[in-house]
Amino acid sequence: MLHDVAIVGAGPVGATLALVLADGDLDVVVLDARPAGESLRGDRSLALSHGARLILERIGVWAPLAAVAGAATPIVEIDVSQAGGFGAATLAAADEGLPALGYVVSYRVLQRALDDALARRGLPVRHGVSVSGVTATPACARVDCADTTALPLLARLAAIADGSGAAVEGLVRHRHDYRQVALVARVWRANPHRGRAYERFTPQGPVALLPEGDHYSLVWTATPERAQALLEASDAAFLATLAAHFGTRTGGFTRVADRRSFPLALEFARQPSALRCVALGNAAQTLHPVAGQGFNVGLRDAYELGQVILDTPRDALGDRPMLERYVRGRRADRFGGVAFTHGLVTIFGNDVPLARWPRGLALTLLDVLPPARRLFTRAMLFGLH
Repeated sequence: MLHDVAIVGAGPVGATLALVLADGDLDVVVLDARPAGESLRGDRSLALSHGARLILERIGVWAPLAAVAGAATPIVEIDVSQAGGFGAATLAAADEGLPALGYVVSYRVLQRALDDALARRGLPVRHGVSVSGVTATPACARVDCADTTALPLLARLAAIADGSGAAVEGLVRHRHDYRQVALVARVWRANPHRGRAYERFTPQGPVALLPEGDHYSLVWTATPERAQALLEASDAAFLATLAAHFGTRTGGFTRVADRRSFPLALEFARQPSALRCVALGNAAQTLHPVAGQGFNVGLRDAYELGQVILDTPRDALGDRPMLERYVRGRRADRFGGVAFTHGLVTIFGNDVPLARWPRGLALTLLDVLPPARRLFTRAMLFGLH
């Protein structure tokens, strides 16, 4: 049987693509390695831009997600500063006429809302199916399952949203190891956050505080050795070190929980498509978490790919012109996301004294020039097109 579209991965990106295609007269099959009703990544925090919210609204997911108490915390302001130098900027939702610049959401609640939406729309997901390889001929893509007793799945187009893209024949991903890790935790302050997020650039790397429920979600960039020491430190020692590292912009911290870490690397497929196949989300680009762009770029991948598929005749699905049209349309946003996040880490994540003055000037101009601030904010919210 030849399907129209096979989606590998029913996480947020793959599920979004499936829901975009729900109104099309298409034979769509979705494969996912996780058991039904479970989340492979546990519960972590995701930073969604206002643009991502609009996508979730269009596919009928935002309302049930936001209805869950504590599942979506608005970010109404972002305080941006650098340690050891002058200059700071404040980005505010009010300046853009928006209720929020973005939201910190629960991965688990988002996944549940997406799973429920797939079920409501009658889009079945084959759970517990691990994909061992994706190959193609000029006629169709072939998806092989790790279970060798299962027959290969054939489709005009295979969309890979499994987070790695490793199974796709012909997909080349370039990797840059930052030689750092992100230490994440939940931290509390004595004063309420009031929807204010912080992005602080230090010589050791950026550190971010994202409002979530009654606490902050912390993302602290550090060397592996320093991160391990922080993981092993007592709560009191950790909070004291965090306060000294972050400076006086946020006030004191009173509690910490759920400390863990993961390595940081940039992985990017310059050409996210191969014969009859296309990668999206983390399978196409895995970005540094600074400024929270990676997940939002992935959702835009899914939405834009869905629009291209819906605008393509069935017999032309997965052919070279269709894939080139999608890749061309996503090029500015994808490359912009890489340049933006990698540039922030490179420019602000060093301790060269001569760099502090131009960095401070850039932050000051961003703060005092409304057109520049608006352009910067719109790029964060909606990407580059």
